Amino acid sequence: MSSNTRNTATLRSQSGFWRRAPAFTPTEVDFAFSSDILDTFDEPATPLPFKDQTNLDVSNPATEQPQSLSPNTPDHKDLSTQPERRESAGPCDSAEVNSIGSPASSGKDPLMQKYQTVLSAANIDLEQLQKLSWKGIPAECRGTSWRLLMGYLPLNASRRELTVQRKRKEYDDWVGQTFSRGEDSLDRTLWHQIRIDVPRTTPGSPIFQSQRIQRSLERVLYCWAARHPASGYVQGINDLLTPFYYVFIEQHLPQISQYARAANTDSNASALETLLGSLDDKTVSAIEADSFWCLTKLLDGIQDNYTHAQPGIQRQIVKLKELVARIDGPLTAHLDSEGVEFIQFAFRWCNCLLMREMNLASTIRMWDTYLAEPNGFSDFHTYVCAAFLLKWSAELQKLDFQKIMMFLQSPPTESWGSKDVELLLSEAYMYKCLYHNSPSHYSTGNTGGRR
Repeated sequence: MSSNTRNTATLRSQSGFWRRAPAFTPTEVDFAFSSDILDTFDEPATPLPFKDQTNLDVSNPATEQPQSLSPNTPDHKDLSTQPERRESAGPCDSAEVNSIGSPASSGKDPLMQKYQTVLSAANIDLEQLQKLSWKGIPAECRGTSWRLLMGYLPLNASRRELTVQRKRKEYDDWVGQTFSRGEDSLDRTLWHQIRIDVPRTTPGSPIFQSQRIQRSLERVLYCWAARHPASGYVQGINDLLTPFYYVFIEQHLPQISQYARAANTDSNASALETLLGSLDDKTVSAIEADSFWCLTKLLDGIQDNYTHAQPGIQRQIVKLKELVARIDGPLTAHLDSEGVEFIQFAFRWCNCLLMREMNLASTIRMWDTYLAEPNGFSDFHTYVCAAFLLKWSAELQKLDFQKIMMFLQSPPTESWGSKDVELLLSEAYMYKCLYHNSPSHYSTGNTGGRR
């Protein structure tokens, strides 16, 4: 098969999207490992004090205690068996949308104190929040920080309650209108594809194998696709939804972190369903609506990655190849000699933001930084892909075509933690500092690179 034919076949078999851009870039490589406080997937996070499952509060941390998770909690079978309308999210307590963790959970941790100072301000200093987020966001602060960085929550605290109340009601009304007449009224082709893709979402984790969560994801994806007919739903958008959904669930159920890397066994699935059953309908509706709006914000910024011919991804792959050629000439030469084209492996890296190559914990840590970077999900992601490929340079140069493709489709990242991700991000930032404002440095005419 010729190279052009192989590339065409590869492109036709994929689908794509991407880009997003808050406006902060560190002025220097001010990088610090934050694994001790951020690797909450290995150790369950300290539960936040809250009055009920929907309205988080930090006003009286010494007296507020988490609601008991009883095994007899109703399992909400109506939500796990059909996609009908749920209870409206209703009014939103300002304590929830401003939730930032409590002094009781943070102790004297200086980073937590910085987050509390920034997030409790009447008007959020977005640049300061981006600077803090670049190094990783503590789980207690991540939900609110992501909503702010995505532009879903207003920076002015006085506007948040009404804004979130309005947006959640708007989404709930859409769900009611869309599913009120049952599945027979839906677009059968679209609904069938979503129902196929959702169970494939992070199949190794019991969290997204929960029937209750799957029904919720299906509603989000269908409503998004129905309101974006020009682009429509494509495989992979289901992956993009999961980080938002997980982070917003964790804000209500910190205990869920212990299942992020748990084996997908019957006992874990049963325990998880009991835990999820403690969430009432209003809380699930709020999580679902916030995930919908944040997914919409993300995809609105990366339209050129999944329009006809997917020009956004094409540009990223061209830039990635030129960048790697400049940094590591021997690796590029070996890939060329084996007939490996960048589009054959990098398309999925750009299309799915390396989510298929990393565990959920690593993805969420990377998104902390992406949300703090200008064009984090497109431009900066290209440098992350370069650092990711270069990490395996020595191994790849010993392999032939078939083994290279097998390696790149399933890299050894199963055991990665925060330190591994942070090292990757720091290397990507270094490459950005060296090459981003000097495009001639990574033109194909410049060879050389590391030896």
